[in-house]
Amino acid sequence: MALTTPEPKPESHSAAAPGRHQEFAIEPTRKVGYRVLRAIFTALLTVWFRPRIVGKEHVPATGPVILAPVHRSFADFGFTAFCTRRKLFFMAKDSLWKNKWLGRLLLYVGVFPVHRESADREALQRAEEVLNRGQCLVLFPEGTRREGAAIENLMEGAAFLSARTGAPIVPIGIGGSDLSMPKGRAIPKPITIQVVIGPALAPPARTGGGRVSRSAVHATTEVLVEQLQAVYDEAKQKTGRY
Repeated sequence: MALTTPEPKPESHSAAAPGRHQEFAIEPTRKVGYRVLRAIFTALLTVWFRPRIVGKEHVPATGPVILAPVHRSFADFGFTAFCTRRKLFFMAKDSLWKNKWLGRLLLYVGVFPVHRESADREALQRAEEVLNRGQCLVLFPEGTRREGAAIENLMEGAAFLSARTGAPIVPIGIGGSDLSMPKGRAIPKPITIQVVIGPALAPPARTGGGRVSRSAVHATTEVLVEQLQAVYDEAKQKTGRY
């Protein structure tokens, strides 16, 4: 499928950045090791945060899909595991690969590095391949952890990948994580977390020639802003702490 949106330029940092060019195998099967690690991880989150989930029916059971959560805490990625039983694939900041053992573990469970300071061709190619294989990709449209109640200035990566692959985008609000583990806090407070999953957004519409214009990608991103704000507001309201 063609896009009028230009391809990202190659990055000069690629050779030196951690996690660059390591083999990343897209394994769709939930193998025993993956299931064990995920079960241990979700059990720990359940004990500490007692997460409550609303709207799980909005996550498609099959086919490519982009889960797009708000990002107010380092712990946010973990709560997406409660949104679906499907195997999840993630982008994560490449600095995590400075520890080679952690890097190997992350690759094993479906996490691949992204350099957040500029367009990352390798990460985008991996994300697109995940979706083209009909898998579930978790992508934070805010790009990095932010503060405050407003959802604004989203990156257009989610809409771009949606356009390229036909994957719907599912907005996810997470309430309470900013109170439990804000930036700078190493150990989270045991606060009940509320997750609200909104209806999926359809991919940007194509023109008669099969293309998706930059304006269509931008329009989808603006709709995502509205939908993500709605589920975030609902999630915070349900915690009763704001």
